[in-house]
Amino acid sequence: MSDSNFSGVEEKVDELIQLCSDMKSENQNLRDKVSGWEDERKTLLDKNQLARVRLEKVLRRLKTLEQDA
Repeated sequence: MSDSNFSGVEEKVDELIQLCSDMKSENQNLRDKVSGWEDERKTLLDKNQLARVRLEKVLRRLKTLEQDA
C-alpha cells in the first residue's frame, strides 16, 4: 500500500473516531435530558395527586355542608 492510500485510510479512521466521539457526547446529552424529563414528570404527577386529594377533600366538605343545610 502506498503512502497516499495510508493517508486516505488514516483520515477516514480519524473521521470515524471523531464521529463516534461526537455521537457519544450527543447520546449522553440526550440521556441527561430524558432523565430531567423523567424527574419533571414525577414531580408533576406528585403535584397532580396532591391537587386531586385536596379537591376531593373540598368536594366532601361541600357535600357535607349541602346535606346539613
